[in-house]
Amino acid sequence: MTHEPPPGHPSAPTEFLAAEPPDRLAGVDDRFVFDFSTYADELDDHQRWSRWEDLEALMRGPEPRPDWVVTSSGAIDTELGILKTGKEADVFLVERRDPNAPDGGVVMAAKRYRDTDHRTFHRAASYTEGRSMKRSRDNRALKRKSSWGRIVAAGEWAVSEWTALRRCWELGLPVPYPVQIDDTEIMMEWITHDGETAPRLAQVRPDADLLADFYDQLREALTTLVQAGLVHGDLSPYNTLAAGERLVVIDLPQMVDLVGNPKGMDFLMRDCANMGQWFRARGLAVDEQELFGELMAHAF
Repeated sequence: MTHEPPPGHPSAPTEFLAAEPPDRLAGVDDRFVFDFSTYADELDDHQRWSRWEDLEALMRGPEPRPDWVVTSSGAIDTELGILKTGKEADVFLVERRDPNAPDGGVVMAAKRYRDTDHRTFHRAASYTEGRSMKRSRDNRALKRKSSWGRIVAAGEWAVSEWTALRRCWELGLPVPYPVQIDDTEIMMEWITHDGETAPRLAQVRPDADLLADFYDQLREALTTLVQAGLVHGDLSPYNTLAAGERLVVIDLPQMVDLVGNPKGMDFLMRDCANMGQWFRARGLAVDEQELFGELMAHAF
């Protein structure tokens, strides 16, 4: 079975037709809207001007960018509703549209991390071991008090996820394309299937052939990660999406260095166990110890 990578991905064909925003967004609660009252009076309360052109290069997605990314300074972001609530962040759907462009707009996922006073969960410190704020680029940005420096200071987990998304996309991994980061909000590709949000892997019941193919995709993605010295750190069927016949990995703020983090190998083993148990429960003969050994052989 073959797979088509997402449009704009390093391994994907360059041709892409952006889908029109759906008339109805299944699963989105319109009661939750973001307060855009600080924006221009001529916009509605649930709208704001795109800040794409105001952002530094590090705050924009990697090149080459997918054709669907709207970069016009005249584009308007319209809040469509909330998609998912979490302990540290909520995900909203936002349509970015240039009123003067004939091609319409695009709906993206906007992940907004809460500040430390409003989080109900704090990630274990074990994830941050070996992760440095020693990165010279970030330290220089902090000292210069640049836009990127302010983001680094304001949101460690937002920055961590943004950095991980960029790195994974550049490695050719199946992750949402990261469009931009602004303060503690990350805008990224909205992963869909048949016009609706793609379900979590935990929610699907694939047939035997697709199940085996999903496992091959998982092995390939994990192999690419460990070859780059990285571990997802919290991988499970609940943060893996099934976009038709394609797996997409999401929720990356806790990504760790396989060697630099003292528990890197433990996290990798746990990722293998979490995924292996799900595949085994669906009838596929999977040995997570064998998968772990295979991955470690690629790591060194």
